[in-house]
Amino acid sequence: MYDKKIPIQFKKMCKSHLDDVLEIENRSFPTPWSRTAFSHEIDNKDFAYYIVALEEDKVVGYTGMWIILDEGHVTTLAVHPSYRRKQVGGALLCQLFREAIWRGCVKMTLEVRPSNFAAMRLYENTGFVSCGVRPGYYSDTGEDAVIMWKNLHNDD
Repeated sequence: MYDKKIPIQFKKMCKSHLDDVLEIENRSFPTPWSRTAFSHEIDNKDFAYYIVALEEDKVVGYTGMWIILDEGHVTTLAVHPSYRRKQVGGALLCQLFREAIWRGCVKMTLEVRPSNFAAMRLYENTGFVSCGVRPGYYSDTGEDAVIMWKNLHNDD
């Protein structure tokens, strides 16, 4: 999965991780989420699930999803610039897939900027397929979003 030379552990995101998460968030997105937004997601355990990738005690990546009926909706994923292209993002997604299946999901979805080639390649490499477009989805730039879906069971 990821570069085994990097000793990564995966844990549920908690508020003590937020300083590191926000550093990565601010370096990764043109319109970053706030501390309040992440705190709200962490507190909503009934439908939200967020994890971090840790090297020792340092957050090097994170992702999260909402569980809506039998679907998992990936809400965010980011990896610290120093850890990109080392398969940390793919490993984070695999952790999400396991949790989604455990929670009864049969498929996953997400939106991604078409200009984010690295993210699109990551999602395609983990089994997501482009299925549509949400015009003007990103309010900061008016950019469309590519809608991607992944079946979590091979028999579909």
